[in-house]
Amino acid sequence: MNLKKLGVYAFIITGGLAILFPLYLTVITAFKTPEETRVSFLALPESFSFANFIQAIEMTNYVQGFMNSFMITGISIVFIIILGSSVSYSIARNQDKKFYRVMYYFFVSGLFVPFQVLMLPLIQQLSAIGMLNKWGLILLYITYSLFQSVFLFVAYFKSIPRELEDAALIDGCGVFRTFWHIIFPMLKPMTVTVAILNIIWIWNDFLMPLVVLNNSSDWTLPLMQYVFESQYSANYNLAFASYLMVLMPVIVVYLFLQRHIIGGVSDGAVK
Repeated sequence: MNLKKLGVYAFIITGGLAILFPLYLTVITAFKTPEETRVSFLALPESFSFANFIQAIEMTNYVQGFMNSFMITGISIVFIIILGSSVSYSIARNQDKKFYRVMYYFFVSGLFVPFQVLMLPLIQQLSAIGMLNKWGLILLYITYSLFQSVFLFVAYFKSIPRELEDAALIDGCGVFRTFWHIIFPMLKPMTVTVAILNIIWIWNDFLMPLVVLNNSSDWTLPLMQYVFESQYSANYNLAFASYLMVLMPVIVVYLFLQRHIIGGVSDGAVK
């Protein structure tokens, strides 16, 4: 084995440990008692108990936070897919026209503008129209996700031959029927990719809900983790148990659908 391969393997192992070690600490701490944690932070628990999880559910009002996160994520994803695919279709099929080329570059340029840059004026506008709530948060997610969605969908549309649309128009299908009944089903790999990428982002996002949601009854699961922080101390056992419960739904979704992310992005990049 040459030095180049050894370097690659060492890099992969180091990267894997950098990911797995914090996850290991989170899992074992979630099942420990505070006394066990004080004795050794790295050791396995003497017995795996779900007491921390039960107490964390009660302290964070987990059910309400889960429903808020589920509603915000679900509604956002539906509109992101509908708007992103339809807008991208219009742009992809009319890129020979100046207006559509300008719109494409407008959406792509949004990828380079972080939310923090526009946070203050956006919050002021939402406050002025009374939307510092779940609906205002959903609106922001849809708007910001369109930048990435349009970029990915437009690239994928280049792999779909125009002859399919021409044949559908000859058979009497209108533009809308052609798109929703013929073209949209062919977007499944990219649709799944866009959905998963945005589910991971929206479900785990902390900053937007923090600055948009005024009412604690609207808080998402990441915001609910505030309950474990105090001025002088933090209960790591309960906090890590709660963190695991927040992460598990999106981890399960990702593990089942990760192959669609790789396939969808690669198809959109090379076709």
